[in-house]
Order: sequence, then structure tokens, then C-alpha cells
Amino acid sequence: MPPTTLPPLPSDADLRRLVHFSAGDGRIWLSGQRMLLVHAAAFSALRRELMASIGPSHARRVLMRAGYASGERDALLARQVRPDAPLFEAFAVGPQLHMLEGAVQVTPQTFELDEEAGHFLGQFRWDHSWEAESHTRDFGPQQAPVCWMLLGYASGYTSAFFRRSVLYKEVQCSACGCSHCLIEGRFAEEWPDAPALARDYDADSVLVTLDELQSQVQSLRTQMQPADEQGPLVGRSRAFEQTVDLLRKAAQTQVTVLLTGETGVGKERFARALHSMGARADKPFVAVNCAALPAELVESELFGAEKGAYTGASAVRIGRFERADGGTLMLDELGELPLAAQAKLLRVLQTGEIERLGSTEARKVDVRLIAATNMDLEKAVQQGHFRRDLLYRLNVYPIRIPALRERVDDIEALAMHLLQKYVALHGKRILGFTDHALLAMRAYSWPGNVRELENLIERGVILTPSGEAVEAEVLFPHISLQAGATVNDAGVLERAAAPTAQAMQMYDALQDSGLTLEALEDVLIREAVARAGGNLSAAARALGLTRPQLSYRLARLQERAQV
Repeated sequence: MPPTTLPPLPSDADLRRLVHFSAGDGRIWLSGQRMLLVHAAAFSALRRELMASIGPSHARRVLMRAGYASGERDALLARQVRPDAPLFEAFAVGPQLHMLEGAVQVTPQTFELDEEAGHFLGQFRWDHSWEAESHTRDFGPQQAPVCWMLLGYASGYTSAFFRRSVLYKEVQCSACGCSHCLIEGRFAEEWPDAPALARDYDADSVLVTLDELQSQVQSLRTQMQPADEQGPLVGRSRAFEQTVDLLRKAAQTQVTVLLTGETGVGKERFARALHSMGARADKPFVAVNCAALPAELVESELFGAEKGAYTGASAVRIGRFERADGGTLMLDELGELPLAAQAKLLRVLQTGEIERLGSTEARKVDVRLIAATNMDLEKAVQQGHFRRDLLYRLNVYPIRIPALRERVDDIEALAMHLLQKYVALHGKRILGFTDHALLAMRAYSWPGNVRELENLIERGVILTPSGEAVEAEVLFPHISLQAGATVNDAGVLERAAAPTAQAMQMYDALQDSGLTLEALEDVLIREAVARAGGNLSAAARALGLTRPQLSYRLARLQERAQV
């Protein structure tokens, strides 16, 4: 696009609608990303601290990398907010967000692009740079440009927008006595000094060392975590660590372990991890779901059967105990085991011997048993569904696997682990989760536990376009932000309506229903009063009204009904 045809910046109304000041929970949102309204003086103090502690050169590069990361995040919005807009209008999201975020006033000067020829030239004028003002106030006039975070933002945003490296230089700066700042950006390969420019975004040697040490610590922690063929168990919450500690202690013994917990918490994963931590790790691990076995076949499945032991037994059948000989047998959903099979299981635990159906010969087996159930076995004993002597035998070393809602600090780590799994499985490039999505996952109660989380993450990967982050609305379609405020044309906070996507859905529903707005109000008022059992104060609270306001609307409703 030649510079002579450069259009003015488009309206930023679409971007302002993305800003949401959540009144109820103290959060500010820019689309799905959490933002902070921070004093510029606080950033100035941080800048001074960095200058004093690690020196100007390192401080410059740290701040450039911080700006680069911010630019990358904003670039994710550009294609989403203006997917069908002309190139310059879509690109303008970055400069306009930079202004909306209070960083600097941006005036485009030149915007040339020829991707086939490998050419990009972007020149932008900056006025009122917070960095230039802050740095000059603290350190006086400068000999070199100082808009480090802003420059990093421009490089990060443009690189992410075009999905190829773009580097900017600040060719003049108001901190150096100029009337305004001016930056110039090109594709990296167009700069003769590109390697030097790119090094500004490489981690500093001190920080690299710290990062390497952190990676080594994380690696050691990972090695210490229980694992199976699917990799290490993922978690860092206190409840998770306490459970893992019990696993480690049990792994050094041959004690029978009873795993309890809700459906979907991952009892089999913990059982496999326990097996892999012990001396039997190189021996078989056999898992059987007792609830999935037909009652008439339970005993032959567990203990085996001789040829002719029952109709259809045309050959010797090796049971699960024999298959697990020398290793570990996991009996999942143990509470579903029939009483007759429970009696035989108790005998095996007492003697270490099994008898196949149709045989009187006892066979010695060396099996470490792990039982698992989501059932209250003590209650099952009282109801006559489970043998008390078997419960005593199994309940030597109980380990309760905590529900996911008790492991809130594990949710993000688990979600990222599952994201990597399904990204690889489905061959997609997904840029993590939005802050709103992570917050929504932490707030959700997870009745289906880790299994439910796994299903939601896979759905999120499938529904999210490549190159974007998973949104909260993809995971939880009916989620919405709390009531709050947004920014109007005059830059003044005003009470926000429902989020844009939700408002569109509500409008479509209104159109499909054939109701007028007045009729919809009548329906909502009647429903609120009915649900409140005629209590007008409660109904008013539910609708966000005062009681007199609701009374007034009820009176109007009754008047219309009489017409």
C-alpha cells in the first residue's frame, strides 16, 4: 500500500466495547485478557529499580521483551475484531489499542507492504510517550531513544500480526529533544543490522542462567513425580502433594491399597503411577473394571476357568490374577463386585492362591492388589452389598484421590498439559488460553473432575481456530462477564450492557420469539414474581430493580392486560 493512499485510522468503537470494568470482582478485561490500570509512576519506579540493579543495557532489553510480549497478546485480537476489514484497518488495531491502553498517541506516517517481494515499511509518529516523559523526568535529557517497552510492543505486535519477524527502530525520541518520537519498522531480513536488533529480544545472560536453573529444578521435580506410560501425574496443589506423598510411601511396600474418590478423578492413573514407582514396575499391570463385567462372567474373568467349566468354555481361560502374576492388579469399581466373587477375592487375599472355575487345584499367584471405588463401602456394608471382612482386608492403606474442585491450583497445569496433548493429536496450533478462560476454569465446580476437564479441553482445541487462544465462551458457552462499565466515545466510563456476543444472542432470540421488547419485559416480570413466590422484594432484586420500580412496572403490565 503506497504511503500516499494511507487512510485515516478507523473508529475504535469496536475496541472500546472490548474493555470491561467488572464492578463486582475488581477485574478489568480487554476481550478475554485481564488488564491492569496501574499508575505510570509505579512503572517509573520499576524502571528506576531495573536501571539501578541490572544497569541501563539489561534494563532496556528486559523492558523491550515485556513490551514485545504485550504486543503479541494484542495481535491475537486484530484478526478476531476485524476479520473482514481491509489490511490497514485490521492492522490498526495495534496502534489503536496502544492509545486506548494509555501508552502513546500513534499517528501512522507510512504503511507499505509487499509480502511476495519481502517488503514492509511502517513509520509511525508517537506523541506523549509515557516512557519518554518518565525517563526524562527521572534521568534528564538523553542522547539515545528510551521508548523501550513501546518499541518492543510495536515489534511484537507486527511480528505476530504478519506471522513473520518484524523489527522496529526508534529513529527519533522526544527524550532526546525532538518534538515527537518516530519509529520505523521493516521485515527482519530487510535490516542490514538485523542480528543486532534481534538480540535485543534474546534473554540476557544472567536471566538465561536463572532460567536454566529454574528449568533444572523443574526437571528434577518432574523426575520425582510419580509417572506411568502416559507421563508424570500433573499437579502442585497441597491436596495433590499429600496424595502423592502417600503413594510414595506405599510404593516401597507390598501393602494392598484402596483408592477412593469421585468418578473421573483419575484413580487408574494414580494406580498406574503407584505400580511404576514400586519394585514391580517391570512386571504386568492389569486393570479390570468390575462394573463392566457381566455377573455370570466375573469369576472366570478374575480367576480363570478350565475347559468345559461352563457352557461355551471350549478352552482354558486365564484369569486376570494369573495375567498379573508378579505385577499389579487393579480392581476398579470394586463396590460393584457380586457377593460370591467378593468371598473368593477375600480368600485370594488371605492365601495368595486362586482356583479356576471347574478346577480343584490351587494356584499360587504373587499379585499386588490395588482396589478403587467411588462408592461409600461402609454404607454398602450396612446395606448388605459388600462384605465387612473384605472391607477390613482392603482398607489397610486407603488413599483418597481429591476431587478437582479441591485442587484448584492444579487446574491451569492440567489444562496446559491436556492442551499440548490434543494440539498434537489434532495437528493444530493453539496459543494457550485467554485469562478469562483460565479464570472460568478455576471458578467452575467440575462435577466430572479431570475427565470432564479433558473433554472440555479437547472440544476447545477442536473449536478454536489455529493461531488463536481458547476463549472462555468456547469452554463454557453460557458464560458471561459480571456487570460493569466500559468506555464511551468521550472516554468516560458508562455502565456496560451485556457483553457483545451475549447481546447478539439475546437479540437473535428476541427476533426468533416474535415478541416485542415490551412483551418480553412483561414475560420477565411475571417469571421473576412467580419464581419468587409472589415476594416482590425478592423479584425486584433478581431483576436488578428497586421494589418501587417493580411495582410501577407491574401496574403498567396490569393496565395493558385490561386494555
